[in-house]
Amino acid sequence: MISAHNVTLRIGKKALFEDVNIKFTEGNCYGLIGANGAGKSTFLKILSGELETSSGDIVITPGERLSFLRQDHYRYDEFQVLDTVIMGNTRLYEIMKEKDAIYMKEDFTDADGIKAADLEGEFAAMNGWEAESDAANLLNGLGIDTDLHYKYVKDLNGAEKVKVLLSQALFGNPDILLLDEPTNHLDLDAIAWLEEFLINFDNTVIVVSHDRYFLNKVCTHIADIDYSKIQLYAGNYDFWYESSQLMVKQMKESNRKKEEKIKELQEFVQRFSANASKSKQATSRKRALEKIELDDIKPSSRKYPYIDFRPAREIGNEVLSVTNLSKTINGVKILDNISFTINREDKVALVGPNELAKSVLFKILAGEMEPDEGEYKWGITTSHSYFPKDNSAEFDNDDTIADWLTQYSPEKDATYVRGFLGRMLFAGEDGVKKVKILSGGEKVRCMLSKLMISASNVLLLDEPTDHLDMESITALNNSIVKFQGVILFSSRDHQIVQTTANRIMEIVNGQLIDKITTYDEYLESDEMARKRQVFTLTEEQSEENQ
Repeated sequence: MISAHNVTLRIGKKALFEDVNIKFTEGNCYGLIGANGAGKSTFLKILSGELETSSGDIVITPGERLSFLRQDHYRYDEFQVLDTVIMGNTRLYEIMKEKDAIYMKEDFTDADGIKAADLEGEFAAMNGWEAESDAANLLNGLGIDTDLHYKYVKDLNGAEKVKVLLSQALFGNPDILLLDEPTNHLDLDAIAWLEEFLINFDNTVIVVSHDRYFLNKVCTHIADIDYSKIQLYAGNYDFWYESSQLMVKQMKESNRKKEEKIKELQEFVQRFSANASKSKQATSRKRALEKIELDDIKPSSRKYPYIDFRPAREIGNEVLSVTNLSKTINGVKILDNISFTINREDKVALVGPNELAKSVLFKILAGEMEPDEGEYKWGITTSHSYFPKDNSAEFDNDDTIADWLTQYSPEKDATYVRGFLGRMLFAGEDGVKKVKILSGGEKVRCMLSKLMISASNVLLLDEPTDHLDMESITALNNSIVKFQGVILFSSRDHQIVQTTANRIMEIVNGQLIDKITTYDEYLESDEMARKRQVFTLTEEQSEENQ
């Protein structure tokens, strides 16, 4: 168990948290939610002991081990992958290294023998002999192939490093598990594996995530940060949303009834206060009037952008045809002779763990990369806008936000352009900010403003939810569901894929799987069963080779 008692944290004059009291108990998974800047990650750091409070205490049940998912991708570069995971249990890793050092001594003494025996006993009690296999199982579950386990972390790509750090946090069955955005940079297969792991995890989990489907799957409670307080709700994210909305509705209804009663009492007092025969009743009603207090309904600190993609032109029957498309990068065939046709009703999700293949296909269709072989053809009625996974080149200039967006606008009127920025929560004075200093989330909101102002009837979206908060993701989800055009998109957000796509594509070993289906149906399909079988066979072969 871990709990906060009267915790206050002040940054300058501002209280980020004030007199917070909350208890997190064993067997539950708590989703920590709140608007950007509410302090979700900060509160996790307070719980972990990395950040001291201004006042109040964090109490952990004596003897319990806490594990915290860290996002420092370079901290373990000089360590092997398997060792990095085992470091999740600090004491176990120390014992392993201390044992190794003793056994490597040339002048091994009796004292060394006694010390080694003590360490061996502690090592066995901590299931140390299963440490390497347990670490390997975690890595394999998250999609880190066995041949990478003995490489150095610095030799891995960014997504692989994230999976190693997550494996480290999960390792050794910690009593308290703190996870800050654990699904970031994970493919949907890895997220599904993590969901099952947490559902079956018996100890305490506190997780910050912008993935609504993930929170619905794993959470037993929601801890909502708003106005420096944390309110605890039983149930998952959807239950919290419905409960919080119902609570506000009930408070408004209660206030309406109170206001009617106040008006009735005021009218009576005004009419009969000067009437001697009614003066007693008037005084009684005046006292009753003074006792009525309206509920203090604070508007939530959450802000939802207004995202609305409206095509300037209706799309025709011919949208896109792709014929025998191939592309090799660094000697690896990423796309191998793929062909497909997109129809005017299609909303296509590109899924699966092959991030590079998806991005390469988007770049080719957007005209930013040439295929090695094959061709593609857009219909004459189409106009497409592209949201790249890496948007850094877009903002590598000295433009202000307003000037940056104006270049994409059919109308150069400043008021017109600022209207689109306002929809994406950029206040008037924000228009003069330089785009190069924007945060990741602000850049994504700029890109979405660009897509809206371009008014295209085809959207190519490569991971558009990266860096967005829950409110922006919800607004984006709603907008693409109602979009009257064609969408090809990739996203790690299960809910967006399930609620938007009517067609699923996946690139496996350069080949295209293409199904008219929902995402959930695709996950249960024969194609996925075959993929799992191939993965299992590959793992068995790797073990045999070792």
